[in-house]
Amino acid sequence: MNDREGRDGERKKARFPLRGSHVFLLVVCAAYAGLGLFAPHDARAALDSSGNVLFRLLLPLSAAFAALFLVNLLVKPAHISRLLGKGSGLGGVLLSTVAGIMSMGPIYTWYPLLEELRNRGASEFHLANFLSNRAVKPYLLPLMVFYFGWTYSLVLNVLIVCSSLCAGWVVEIASGKRSPRTGEEGKP
Repeated sequence: MNDREGRDGERKKARFPLRGSHVFLLVVCAAYAGLGLFAPHDARAALDSSGNVLFRLLLPLSAAFAALFLVNLLVKPAHISRLLGKGSGLGGVLLSTVAGIMSMGPIYTWYPLLEELRNRGASEFHLANFLSNRAVKPYLLPLMVFYFGWTYSLVLNVLIVCSSLCAGWVVEIASGKRSPRTGEEGKP
């Protein structure tokens, strides 16, 4: 009997199957190795650049994973449903809007946390609202006012917030969670 076959003759799965992420890592390592053989100076510059990017991403990624840990530890699905679920009302809209405006760092560092919130009961509307409101940057507002003036800056940011509400509504309808005519929940 082959060591990969079980008692009933079925093949066992390999312990470490080669996944797409592993293939990608192997291709990147091979590319660096090939570049290192033919152009060591360029390989060193590429590795330095990759290291700098990794170093810059370390803090936002660590913060996002710390937030994920705290959410898993402290927040129960009932809390998420109450704060960001279907029946959360105006408070949920305000929470997702303010959280989106105040969030910082690269957007992709927020994806794992938002996926966890979605799995715990947050609505599609609130997640889309959060992501859309990230376009409002309060720390850049003084610079925007300096270059464009108060009127332009205020109108633009109000329009971003209003359009994020529309985007949340459209995403929820497109995901099949809400009927566009009645506003009632549809089948997921």
